[in-house]
Amino acid sequence: MPLKPWCAYCVGASSLLTLIIGISLALSNVFPGFLQSRVKTEVVLKNGTEAFEAWADPPAPIYMQFYFFNLTNPGEVLDGERPAVVEYGPYTYREYRPMEEVVFQENGTRVSAVNRKTYIFQRDMSRGPESDLIRTINIPAMTVMERFKDNAVLANLISAYMRSAGIGLFSTHTVGELLWGYEDGLLKALKVFQPELDDVFGLFYKSNASNDGEYMFFTGQQNYKDFARVDTWNGKSSLDWWTSDECNRINGTNGASFHPVITKNEVLYMFSSDLCRSLYAVYTDDVAVKGIPGYRFSPPFEVFANLTLNPANAGFCVPAGNCLGSGLLNVSACKQGAPIIMSSPHFYQADEKFVQDVFGMRPKKDDHQTAIDINPLTGFILQAAKRLQINVYVKKIPDFSETGNVRTVVFPVVHLNESVVIDDASAKKLQLIVVEKNVVENIPFMLIGVGILLGGIFMFLMCRQNVPESTVAERQPLLSS
Repeated sequence: MPLKPWCAYCVGASSLLTLIIGISLALSNVFPGFLQSRVKTEVVLKNGTEAFEAWADPPAPIYMQFYFFNLTNPGEVLDGERPAVVEYGPYTYREYRPMEEVVFQENGTRVSAVNRKTYIFQRDMSRGPESDLIRTINIPAMTVMERFKDNAVLANLISAYMRSAGIGLFSTHTVGELLWGYEDGLLKALKVFQPELDDVFGLFYKSNASNDGEYMFFTGQQNYKDFARVDTWNGKSSLDWWTSDECNRINGTNGASFHPVITKNEVLYMFSSDLCRSLYAVYTDDVAVKGIPGYRFSPPFEVFANLTLNPANAGFCVPAGNCLGSGLLNVSACKQGAPIIMSSPHFYQADEKFVQDVFGMRPKKDDHQTAIDINPLTGFILQAAKRLQINVYVKKIPDFSETGNVRTVVFPVVHLNESVVIDDASAKKLQLIVVEKNVVENIPFMLIGVGILLGGIFMFLMCRQNVPESTVAERQPLLSS
């Protein structure tokens, strides 16, 4: 029975309409735009939202790993030879960092909080116990010598005391003491004359079960790009350690959260109280973590480049004009005058001179680069590794015989890796969002596919209708019996 012509025309019209709708939706980006708009309104620091819960108490386990550099040739170093070090580690700690004293302000557009961090030693994930001994530079002694180097009388008195007490340029302490603090003999002696002086020293002294100050964050309620961005730190919107307004600017989030709908050409800004400055990261690669797509962002070479390569970094040279070279940051101004120099582990991306000055430095991108993997739709961190190295600026000080003939060197003490990988429960939620995103984004192309299929059916039906029916005579056999 022949199909009525109007049925074929209906199929053809449906094909054309479906194609037009599908192509229009694909070109106008309606569905991805709708999904992004929904995410922008949902990812906000507000009681009851998943974004707020993850910000207030990160569900993924965070680990802090410390790698110490043990000095093997102290005598030769005092005679002017280059230091030789052996890396000991990791010494791993589970890090807990909930937001506390959370107070919403200004109709929910801002929120204040302190980020208390607690570290619990993980013996099963460590090279050895916290009682392992490390020989390294005597940071309290180096700090005291640097502070009094221009006062010959006091310098000679302090030097005499150091000789009598057997205090030298190097010292040996346990991992636990170097990290969390020990009573220092030289500081204790000086405290007699300066009672306000703290005689306990540790690289992270008073940092366990403590916070780095009060933050004021934007919630993202007014602008999604302001999500978790730092407005003020300890009541200040800028720093005062550096020599330019640009370098003193507090810019970006605290590095633990980022706004949703991130593009590859974005620059992500972060403020780090550890580094006493803001920095930024740029897109480097597409990645996938637990089946979730992400963008990898890393600080480019220019962030810590020298003045010649990046004139904007002139403000980080302290005192003004005193620039150390690429890959280093002098943070003595914000570390009570201690000659602390920050860098990437093993002087990764630093001038080759600093690598060659210390035997045992082996910079490697995969092990020593800071990287953050972010899901671009939600802004959630999939995986991150913050890698820093603490160094001490060592040089010969004439009035202190304890420095011997030591060469001027940036001496590596310890490098750390603060890392996190998204937990399974959060990953499953994100995987569902990714599936939803893929389905929504592909609706226009599904419609185009249906339109093409209907078009094929229409062509087939038209061809069937255009074939003429045979007559009775044509259906007779050519030969009859």
